[in-house]
Amino acid sequence: MSILKIEDVAHVRFRAPDLGQMRAFLEDFGLMVVDQTETRLVGRGSGPAPIAHVTDLGEPGFVGVAFRAEGVQDLERLAAAEGVSVADSDLPGGGQVLTIQDPDGHRVDVVAGQAAAPLLPLAASAPWNRAEARERLRAAKRIAPGAANVVRLGHVVLNVSDFRASERWYKDRFGFITSDEIQVAPEIAIGAFLRCDRGDTPTDHHTLFLMQGPKGPGFNHAAYEVADLDDLMRGHQRLKDAGREAEWGVGRHLLGSQVFDYWRDPWGHTLEHWTDGDLFTAADGSSISNLQELLGVQWGPQMPATMA
Repeated sequence: MSILKIEDVAHVRFRAPDLGQMRAFLEDFGLMVVDQTETRLVGRGSGPAPIAHVTDLGEPGFVGVAFRAEGVQDLERLAAAEGVSVADSDLPGGGQVLTIQDPDGHRVDVVAGQAAAPLLPLAASAPWNRAEARERLRAAKRIAPGAANVVRLGHVVLNVSDFRASERWYKDRFGFITSDEIQVAPEIAIGAFLRCDRGDTPTDHHTLFLMQGPKGPGFNHAAYEVADLDDLMRGHQRLKDAGREAEWGVGRHLLGSQVFDYWRDPWGHTLEHWTDGDLFTAADGSSISNLQELLGVQWGPQMPATMA
């Protein structure tokens, strides 16, 4: 049994030497800045989560990932097990937070009791005229230019030095379930897509992906859900027109099934737009997949070497 079962990923945190440059990128990417000081920048999506991305002033780098627990009692139980303290959060939404480190020294915050942010309306999407169902009649379809409508942070990918050690650490504390384990040979695994255990409530195919690779431990990418395919492509055009650095996309993954589009922030950290991903319950179990399936796409360009 795990110490707790997290509800979702909460936010990712970085350092950057120029908060103005980061703000411009986040706004091109489709995040709304809700708090900015001389030393910190906070962005959110249109959903109820009050935070999706945090940047502290400093040398560029990945700081850590935060997960959301169901209640403060979960934090207290984890704090007792880890020998740490629960503190008041100073980020938008308030609530309480504790901080621990995973086996590779990645900072992991766990938050609870945050106040939900007001939902921001998404522009109504005109229906698609599919061959078998023509729902848009006597009207033209026009996609207004602009940034994508980022709704929420959906998952984070971390490179680790010892997959089995990291897998056990995260499962023991947060109750993750394996969706797809990546094996390079029978019984030799190098990574896994992990989803939250929400019982009968469907949850994303993965909230966390751990991967043991040649680059050693570190941040791989964070992925943000957008409204739909038109919205993802609108965001692609906005980032392209702004001269941002594209990394991979547009395509559809095999594992997880989502349509994806990857971009780099001004300091090289990869952020993904995605839509139309798979959802599973706890009863749906786990699968074994191989490296070819991990790297493969259903359509779109193959994974570039920068992502490996």
